[in-house]
Amino acid sequence: MSSFARTDTSLLGRWWWTVDRWTLATVLMIAGIGMVLTLAASPAVAERIGLDAFHFARRQFVYLPLAVAVMLATSLLSPKGVRRAAVVGFAVALVLTALTPLVGAEIKGATRWIRVGGLSVQPSEFLKPAFVVVAAWLFAARRLDERFPGNVLATALAALVAGLLLLQPDVGMTLLVGAVWAVQFFLAGLPLVLVMALGFVFIGVGFGAYFTFDHVQSRVDRFLDPSADGGFQVARALEAFRNGGLFGRGPGEGRVKEVLPDTHADFILAVAGEEFGLVVCLVLVALFGFVVLRGFARALRDEDLFVVLAAGGLLALFGFQALINMASSLHLMPPKGMTLPFISYGGSSTLALAWTMGMVLALTRERPDGRRAP
Repeated sequence: MSSFARTDTSLLGRWWWTVDRWTLATVLMIAGIGMVLTLAASPAVAERIGLDAFHFARRQFVYLPLAVAVMLATSLLSPKGVRRAAVVGFAVALVLTALTPLVGAEIKGATRWIRVGGLSVQPSEFLKPAFVVVAAWLFAARRLDERFPGNVLATALAALVAGLLLLQPDVGMTLLVGAVWAVQFFLAGLPLVLVMALGFVFIGVGFGAYFTFDHVQSRVDRFLDPSADGGFQVARALEAFRNGGLFGRGPGEGRVKEVLPDTHADFILAVAGEEFGLVVCLVLVALFGFVVLRGFARALRDEDLFVVLAAGGLLALFGFQALINMASSLHLMPPKGMTLPFISYGGSSTLALAWTMGMVLALTRERPDGRRAP
């Protein structure tokens, strides 16, 4: 790649000199750390449920290269290409998400996965980034033409997506999508009064979810009183962080993966803390923070409102998901069952996040006139 000359006008040559190589390198570094942590966390989980020790590791080693290919291919698109891909992806993911409660498999009380071509897919993972880009398009179109009901349409789609997610039920993802939609609405020029009103709406939705869904009530109760029955996972995760100390107990020396059922997914940060210590955990936090902050710095300089709203929403989605996963592991908020981007095991999640970051890279590419890439 470094052999490309600045005068190279080929597709790859233009891509290399316009893409944000720092963000690309950071995401690849996070994915590399994820491969190491999957090797550390998954064997004990696989053996506990009667699978080959490296079952999850082998599958993730297939998902990650495929995800990198998806990210790189998506980063070649123009903003118009990103918008078109998101519209198509949104339509397909919306239909599959609507079908999931009807024909999907129920796992741990939730119906979020559907069989497509012999593979188990979670359509809602792809619905998230697609919705973010479509909402950005609608918000931007409203600013360009006040007669176009973009804000109303974006709000209606947000309500539709939220309704489908609650049918699964997936309250955590519903709140995540709602939070990103609110960030985009704010960036599009939402008055401060309405921002405050949205805050009260989110509080109301949270209370409603607590009294409507038993699993939400259980998680909140365990968060408020971790010593009660059911607080086992969080207690063991916190113990793992304490045992790890500054530099960890060493690769393979952790014990939390032997007792927690989701250490390869929701609680993989606890494995990192126990085996590699606080230093590695802080490095991960810094890497996630760098991707989000650098992405916002580049996106907010763009003159195209669609690019600002789409890239800003996708980065908020990426950052919020990482923050929620880490905060749940540290008992700073109730568990939400979300993966740590490019770290946790999961095919649908990994591929959807790669698509997300591919669109961010595409939207924040440099343009010859000093703006972003066309």
